[in-house]
Amino acid sequence: MTRKISEETPVTDGRPVRRWRRDVVELAALLRTWWASRHGHAPPGDTDGGVDTGASVLWRMRTTVKDEPGSLAALCIALAERRIDILSLQTHPLARGTVDEFLLRAPGDLAAAEISGSVSRAGGAGTWIERADAHDLVDAPTRVLGLATRTALDGAELPLALRQLLGRCTIRSLPGGDSAARKGVPVEGVPVEGALEETDTVMRLRAPEGGVITLERPYLPFTPTEFARARALVELDARLGPRVPHGRDVLTLPRGSAITVRRADVGDLVAAKAMHERCSPRTLSLRYHGPMGDADRYLNHLLSPRFGRTLAVQTASGRVVGLGHLLWDGDETEIALLVEDEWQRRGVGGELLRRLVSMAREANCEHVYAVTQSSNTGMVAAMRGLGLPLDYQIEEGTLVITARLDTTPVASPRSYDHSARD
Repeated sequence: MTRKISEETPVTDGRPVRRWRRDVVELAALLRTWWASRHGHAPPGDTDGGVDTGASVLWRMRTTVKDEPGSLAALCIALAERRIDILSLQTHPLARGTVDEFLLRAPGDLAAAEISGSVSRAGGAGTWIERADAHDLVDAPTRVLGLATRTALDGAELPLALRQLLGRCTIRSLPGGDSAARKGVPVEGVPVEGALEETDTVMRLRAPEGGVITLERPYLPFTPTEFARARALVELDARLGPRVPHGRDVLTLPRGSAITVRRADVGDLVAAKAMHERCSPRTLSLRYHGPMGDADRYLNHLLSPRFGRTLAVQTASGRVVGLGHLLWDGDETEIALLVEDEWQRRGVGGELLRRLVSMAREANCEHVYAVTQSSNTGMVAAMRGLGLPLDYQIEEGTLVITARLDTTPVASPRSYDHSARD
């Protein structure tokens, strides 16, 4: 069962505001200014992004207080008594109380449990707290505008923008029509404006192509403000329609062949199917881990920006000879490659893999994984060539290689004489 989110309440700056809440927020600002002047906190730009230096640490905190005068003031006073500076504050009035979201700077020797304990004694309930970093110093409107810009430039950015907007959450895209019915997802049960589940931990939004985008965050309920922001990003994506960046790189392989690497989407379906037809059964089996059936069943999904990003390698004549996919798999990220037989062992797969890993880093992915077969020595060698820590799991001939991206990769020599950008 779902419930719609009403937008009839007057709002200011995207959230309901009441007169007495404004007064209390002003009181909080005065407390912050007074405490900073007495204790000489460094400006936000001087923080190390949440790493304990013995001076201060950034925290993000959310707690629920009673919706009555003085509740927020008591909370701010309790934080000030622990020498905690309030850098930003957002309020989300709900039926069961008011959810207050803080960005805090606290002494480095103050543990999260001590902060939440003080908040609890001051009347806060359901407190959630975690380390923050320098990115959290950007105010919410600026952050949302930045995410909207990224979404406007690239259709594949929508899942990433939603994850950066909402924090750690699982995002799944399910198609509409018959495909959804086969998966047991009643698309018609989701209102056009979207819905929150009764627990507020599951959000469902109508995807621009007619399916459903499901967002789950069990550890922290969504607020109506977060729902409205997420829905606005999805509506922006729908209005702009399918789009991918048009940049491309022209490279020369060691054997002298010139190739072009560019972004691909469903507009490349015909060329991708033709490449499948030129590939040997063994090459297709290594890529798809079994007999290759209807290419459309795979390619429509793989080439859709909704499910990730695709890079295509084409020759000087325009023929597509390689595809690399970076796929958003819930809260995981998968890498997959397919290179036409004639173009294997020329460095095409390695070039695609390095570029996909760079894209994963830009998307703040902590790791990527590739599913292949233990006999696919080319893919294993390409993954090892990244110079990243690798984990291997093998079962019944299926090999899963996971690369951790939170380390500096070992530089590998470039295999090209030169490169040029259109």
